Amino acid sequence: MTSATAARSGKTHHDENFPVASWLLSEEHRAPILAFYRFARAADDVADHPTLEADRKLALLDHLGEALSGSGPSDPEAEPLRRALRERGLAPRHAHDLLDAFRLDVRKSRYASWQELMDYCRLSAMPVGRFVLDVHAEDEATWRTSDPLCTALQVINHLQDCAKDYRQLDRVYLPRETLASYGASVDMLADDRSPPPLRAAIGDLARRTSALLDASAPLARQVADIRLSLEIAAIQTLAEQLVRRLGARDPLSERVHLGKAGLAAFGGLGVLRGLASVIFRPLAAKRKDHK
Repeated sequence: MTSATAARSGKTHHDENFPVASWLLSEEHRAPILAFYRFARAADDVADHPTLEADRKLALLDHLGEALSGSGPSDPEAEPLRRALRERGLAPRHAHDLLDAFRLDVRKSRYASWQELMDYCRLSAMPVGRFVLDVHAEDEATWRTSDPLCTALQVINHLQDCAKDYRQLDRVYLPRETLASYGASVDMLADDRSPPPLRAAIGDLARRTSALLDASAPLARQVADIRLSLEIAAIQTLAEQLVRRLGARDPLSERVHLGKAGLAAFGGLGVLRGLASVIFRPLAAKRKDHK
């Protein structure tokens, strides 16, 4: 296989568990975010390709990075993002962090601890939110609440897909330390139903993810762009609902994804929550000024 394009899985932003550059965002900001998604999707498909050898995957990821920075030949998966970055005057650092995460996926299939998983998310998840905030010219101070939200979304995906990742890729993001503390083992992910020790370990990880969402809750109120605020509120609500499902359902034997109807319902609830926050922003600011 000679290119990242040839490795594409066919998955698009419409197939993701959370909104990607939805209609809530202004048109001017959607294009660079979709270019970033296309680049990330291509790199992810390379890292997860079922037949490519590791050395070939790493070479294709390097090629994407060189195409993005302009130090190598152009690539159709990188060129839209390269143009968008140039037009906005943005650095490619977040995309290069993602490439480092996908290189880790090629080289690494197990995580020893929660902290090790968080280190991975620093490359695989946090750059996504930071890029979106940069596109909207938000203050970098918002990264402090964006990072836990994006990390939570990443861990939710890991928990939802834990059996599939193990069976199809022999990749396990559930920390060995957490599994061992409940007497669970990696090979339990091959079962049709989670044995009690594995279910307990997944419940523990869901609770830790819920704590990340507690830390990210102020983000929608902190960003200046109202439309971005509404999108964040929708994503926050969807994530909270999915964490509750993961605490109550077994991802090996029960449906934990929301589906289109669930995404619409809980996403809409999040937008309403976001609208309420927007409406009361001026009142909160006035109270703060009077103190």
